[in-house]
Amino acid sequence: MRFRFDARKSKALRANPKRGIGLEEAREIFSHPYYMDQRVDSPEQYRAIGWVGARMYSVIFEAREDAAGEYLHLVTLWRATREERNLYEENS
Repeated sequence: MRFRFDARKSKALRANPKRGIGLEEAREIFSHPYYMDQRVDSPEQYRAIGWVGARMYSVIFEAREDAAGEYLHLVTLWRATREERNLYEENS
């Protein structure tokens, strides 16, 4: 699975104490069981809820294509809310 993201946005997320990690680390969500749903239709964005280390996070992403095929463009992330943790536990 290939990923892309804005490096400046990732750095800003990592510096934010409420987020605590960058988009580089968020890729770990996709290497474990995760819950996914569609967030919005335009642009078509999805939310994945899963584990990064010992904490649960939500990441927003878009499925995009280039000449090499499909990749996931990571948009933003945050620590999972109680509601999101419940969704994960009920569906994963």
